[in-house]
Amino acid sequence: MSGVPHQERLMQVILGPHVSEKSTALADKHNQIVFKVRLNATKKEVRQAIESLFEVKVERVSIVRVAGKAKRFGTMMGRRSAWKKAYVRLAPGNELDFVGAE
Repeated sequence: MSGVPHQERLMQVILGPHVSEKSTALADKHNQIVFKVRLNATKKEVRQAIESLFEVKVERVSIVRVAGKAKRFGTMMGRRSAWKKAYVRLAPGNELDFVGAE
């Protein structure tokens, strides 16, 4: 069995970093990074994707499903899409820098 489809899946699991006050505080205090991930992503897939994309060692992954909010669009009621975020704790000695400041 070839690993190519699996590699393609890992490249699509991570949608991007989730930047907020809470995620910034977690990054500073606990060496945790928060990512938006696909709705069907698993902890194992997120771990493998982060380790292969950023070449760091992951200590722990926690995943939270965020329910979509009910919103009004004029007179119509609608609902925003649900999404998932992954809290990735990096092993001691590893760090990610998205800004690339030198």
